[in-house]
Amino acid sequence: MELKKKDIKLLETKKGLISLLQSDNGQLNFVKALRTMKYEKRIEQLQEELIKLQAWISTNKKKVVIVFEGRDAAGKGGAIRRIVEHLNPREYRIVALPKPNEAEDGQWYFQRYVRKLPQEGEIVFFDRSWYNRAVVEPVNGFCTEEQYELFMSEVNDIERMWINSGIYLIKIYFSITKEQQAKRFNDIINSPIKKWKYSSVDKKAQELFDVYSEYKNVMFERTNTELAPWKVIDANKKYKARVESIEHILNMIPYDDKNLRLLKPKNFEEEN
Repeated sequence: MELKKKDIKLLETKKGLISLLQSDNGQLNFVKALRTMKYEKRIEQLQEELIKLQAWISTNKKKVVIVFEGRDAAGKGGAIRRIVEHLNPREYRIVALPKPNEAEDGQWYFQRYVRKLPQEGEIVFFDRSWYNRAVVEPVNGFCTEEQYELFMSEVNDIERMWINSGIYLIKIYFSITKEQQAKRFNDIINSPIKKWKYSSVDKKAQELFDVYSEYKNVMFERTNTELAPWKVIDANKKYKARVESIEHILNMIPYDDKNLRLLKPKNFEEEN
């Protein structure tokens, strides 16, 4: 591989040298290290834009909801962590609700999500959302057919009301293949610091993969509206998916001093 001067400069940085030394099997992998550094550089540029976005939201008292959906092990949490890495923690929240308790089971389904909507000047990230009822719950038998149909008949109207009240609603879906999900589950199971993430629902995810796909496709057909469209991102490559999700968020909100040149689509590739 012939390295350009700008590539050498990237690899000569502290992060570049660390990335190079972490190459596979003790061999120096310049291609992989360079790809990692280009990803880090792109992420840093986009994070600077996210800070400008957050300042605009705060100053103008805007309200933003960003929904991340996708199969288990699709990389939703990792993407959210890179997005908020340098944001003011007082002006955003990450919501990852557990299963409803007994009291919540008796409430209107959307009630506990309404309580988590943003105040003025705030961004709220949902790591899974009310769309549990569109896919996860019916696939795993956690809701009745009647509850599912009621949700599907209400959700577009609910989102329209939120948007009409001044909320920016961005819906992102991380899509992965069955093979990639199996690989990530295996990595999680064999990691002493990640294996706690492997849940009883995860254990059935591969078996129910096709059923999940059927409900997912219906969700897109019935809830991909003009006001609140879905952005589907190929998440088989984690780094690429993170970059694309940030680019989408920045493109969807008309904040001040937006760097349009930076946000032009780029051919960014990496290996998992």
